[in-house]
Amino acid sequence: MENIITVVMAAGKGTRMKSNKSKLVHKIYEKELVTRVIDLAESIGSDEIIAVVGHQREQVQAVIGNRAKYAIQEELLGTGHALMQAAPYLEGKKGKVVILYGDVPLIRKETLEKLINKSIKQKECATLLTAIYENPTGYGRILRDTVGRIIGIVEEKDASEEERKIKEINSGIYCFDIEELLKAIKEIKPNNAQGEYYLTDVIKIMNENDLKTGAMIVEDNTEILGVNDKVQLELLTRVLRMRINTTHMKSGVTIEDSDSTYIHDDVIIGKDTIIHPNTTIKSGVVIGDNCEIGPNAYIREGCKLDNNVKIGSFVEIKKTIVGEGSKVPHLSYMGDCEIGKHVNIGCGTITCNYDGQNKNKTIIGDNCFIGSNTNLIAPVKIGDNAFIAAGSTITEDVPKDSLAIARERQTNKEGWNKK
Repeated sequence: MENIITVVMAAGKGTRMKSNKSKLVHKIYEKELVTRVIDLAESIGSDEIIAVVGHQREQVQAVIGNRAKYAIQEELLGTGHALMQAAPYLEGKKGKVVILYGDVPLIRKETLEKLINKSIKQKECATLLTAIYENPTGYGRILRDTVGRIIGIVEEKDASEEERKIKEINSGIYCFDIEELLKAIKEIKPNNAQGEYYLTDVIKIMNENDLKTGAMIVEDNTEILGVNDKVQLELLTRVLRMRINTTHMKSGVTIEDSDSTYIHDDVIIGKDTIIHPNTTIKSGVVIGDNCEIGPNAYIREGCKLDNNVKIGSFVEIKKTIVGEGSKVPHLSYMGDCEIGKHVNIGCGTITCNYDGQNKNKTIIGDNCFIGSNTNLIAPVKIGDNAFIAAGSTITEDVPKDSLAIARERQTNKEGWNKK
């Protein structure tokens, strides 16, 4: 494949977010919008990533770090002007440059790969990602000639009444030939209602120079949705939730109520596992086959559940490994813990994993029974086949095959309440 450079537009103000933070550092499933776009750029094999930053750039750069090079757009004079700031990084390079936006985080890797491959195979100097909208209000319209070739893009504010009837819209996502793009952006003029340098004018310029341009219509319009306010942020969160949940269901996972199930990115779930309502599963969690999760369960980062595990209602686990056939049925917290095979954790059990300074580990062997309302004061190790009496506070290791009882003898003071 040709050299691929990705430019991420990340300089906008985002005033409609009504926030002290840059809109690009707001999160969907605990991952910043701009981070999702940088992840996407890396996933398509970008040889170089350039982030064009401007307003509140310190916040944006703090999130991206050294994953990209930076171009500064001091004045926000349009997308064409933003790309001009990145031009020095493109000089002398050959191949393709992909244009993405820090507030459009849900494009699929496969879509971008198809766009790039089309641009290369068809030898197009510009390949646009477009969409068909029944109500295209607010979007730039794609102008085609009588044989279907793209001859330009017109922004809605500059469009005629007839042009506004066009339903094919510009997503703003492009794949350009680097050398031809550098020539074209030098010819852009701010001759429009906004007085801005439109990147869309590049298409017209290329056509006037008899260069080949083309387009690919996106299959799923939700991929090109952007975030301008917190209503749209919630909408994109909903879209991502349904996308992730649908993928798991098609892979053999039963999700009883997709609307109340929040499965973050990069979660692996085995077939025939059942996810009950009001369950949250964080990124990086691995769950085996035939497990049962929830309802009202919270599976946090660093968890790995083997086959036939049950995590029941009002259970939270964090950085915990749960062995095959083990159960944490209800009302328990297991953090920084290793649970062996065929263990039963009684209701109300918690691992006391934090001593005020450090997180400590609890290790529970195979075939253990942990009675209800047990406090396991980490660091502590419970041997195989051990039995912990209900209501115990365990501060020392328990040998295998042992019964541990750690509770004060009951004393009844008759008549005390009358006094």
